[in-house]
Amino acid sequence: MKKLVAFDLDGTLAKSKQPLTEEMADAMARLLTVSDVAVISGGDWPQFDKQVASRLPAHTDRSRLWLMPTSGAKLYVHSDGAWNAVYAELFTDAQKREILDAFDAALAATGFTPEETWGERIEDRGSQITFSALGQEAPLEAKEVWDPDFAKRKVIQADLMARLPGVSVNLGGATSVDVTQPGVDKAWGLQRLSERGNFAHDDMLFIGDAIFPGGNDYPAKAMGLDTICVRDPADTLNVIDAIVACQK
Repeated sequence: MKKLVAFDLDGTLAKSKQPLTEEMADAMARLLTVSDVAVISGGDWPQFDKQVASRLPAHTDRSRLWLMPTSGAKLYVHSDGAWNAVYAELFTDAQKREILDAFDAALAATGFTPEETWGERIEDRGSQITFSALGQEAPLEAKEVWDPDFAKRKVIQADLMARLPGVSVNLGGATSVDVTQPGVDKAWGLQRLSERGNFAHDDMLFIGDAIFPGGNDYPAKAMGLDTICVRDPADTLNVIDAIVACQK
């Protein structure tokens, strides 16, 4: 039995930047009756609130839920009737300027400039700088076909890693490249959670759709956690149902 089940968000619990479906929200509430649950993803807190926190049924045991925005560089817990930040590993202004300059140079060098974009392509999330190839407001149907095999973003990622050797660069969502503090990735966040919640690695399970080298879910596997790679939220629902049945 696992004491903590951790999830990626986009592509795992929900479609890119979309809220949990009612069926998924109910499944999460059921899972929280048998284990602690963590959600760790590249979005910032407002996105977590929109996609997860505000979608949970009223009866959900939120005291067992750990929400980890910006690839785990931030942690929120529910106490005294509200969601509260526990920590945030923020970039300095100088670091931000260096990262933004590197993004500009990498995009010019690699030439991946879409014909159409929706909204800003680079977002400062405080503890993470995120590049969204089609823009922050791109429609889901456009995002799903731009880089389904991660090939374009792997080229951008390699260029950024050469320019920014002191940070973590990972691929997330449908069109995103995430830059976090040196060493800050999902393994870093899950390790801090392990220590804070007193969860041994053997007691933790991670579920995500990007568990491959270079994917932003892969650090969970690399740190030695048991992992399950899913195809999409429908696949995740089946996994949750199996876990709940097994742990009751």
